[in-house]
Amino acid sequence: MPKYIDLFSGSGGFSLGFDWAGFENVFSVEYDHEICETYRHNFPNHNLIECDITKLEDEKILSLVKDQEIDVVIGGPPCQGFSMAGNIGRKFADDPRNHLFKEFVRVVKLVKPKCFVMENVARLYTRLNGRTREEIKQCFESLGYVVEARIVCASDYGVPQNRYRVLFIGKLTDNFMYKIHFPEKVEGEPPTIKDAIGHYPKLESGESSDIPNHEAMVHSAQMLKKMSYVKDGGGRDDIPEDIRPQKGDIRKYIRYDSSKPSICITGDMRKVFHYEQNRALTVRELAAIQTYPDSYVFLGNKIKQQQMVGNSVPPVLAKAIAEAVKSML
Repeated sequence: MPKYIDLFSGSGGFSLGFDWAGFENVFSVEYDHEICETYRHNFPNHNLIECDITKLEDEKILSLVKDQEIDVVIGGPPCQGFSMAGNIGRKFADDPRNHLFKEFVRVVKLVKPKCFVMENVARLYTRLNGRTREEIKQCFESLGYVVEARIVCASDYGVPQNRYRVLFIGKLTDNFMYKIHFPEKVEGEPPTIKDAIGHYPKLESGESSDIPNHEAMVHSAQMLKKMSYVKDGGGRDDIPEDIRPQKGDIRKYIRYDSSKPSICITGDMRKVFHYEQNRALTVRELAAIQTYPDSYVFLGNKIKQQQMVGNSVPPVLAKAIAEAVKSML
């Protein structure tokens, strides 16, 4: 059974996909206590290390690995250093806000997995006309890996969501099989949001159900009035001008389009409305769009639950990535 390490594991979307593909977890790392509670609840047999990865010493990592061969290190280190202001000439890896990326590189250097997969926001691919992408590749190439980067859209792999991310996939070059494999796209039309959540019980604002995490948030009368004007797939222009929000994010005050995959799920979807019910989506519905099964329970307060779901790698996409890694091993 191939073995993996999951860094910056969050609530466990990446881990779940690799488990589904028949990989064995050696250990995972997450620093946020509330998120760790959710991970432990859903993966009671995984070895979760709850700590700041910058405090996780080399000796501890090696003791966790023991003499095991690690097939793949996976993870999505937060990379905040995108601002150009005052950053002219500064390299991506030198930006202190990207110190967690360097931690991912440190673990790869230390445990020398056969492969690694680093997932991140799509704009990393094109930043500074691709110079950031090449710099990231060079960090791993200097450790003996051949590396390729590609932007993928989750809906191409059976996820009911248009979610664009960049994947950096690397393989150790100490053998003759250098080909990098990316996940195989699924044939046919992608599933729609209605395919994903149409079967859940209908809820009014503030109502709950017997299904874990399927509980509607409480909306104000003013908000309910605004959303009542927005049609399936519509936006704020459907709201009468005298009560229409004039400012703010254009991705808010819109209704999901029932005939298409969902827009990208983020950590805050409170002002994006169900395609036919007057409310925001429940955590359960958001999790279903991210392809978590209903048996996967999110703990903590609702805002934290939404953040966990929004920051996840969709497990179905993670499984497709895991299958690609398996074909490289």
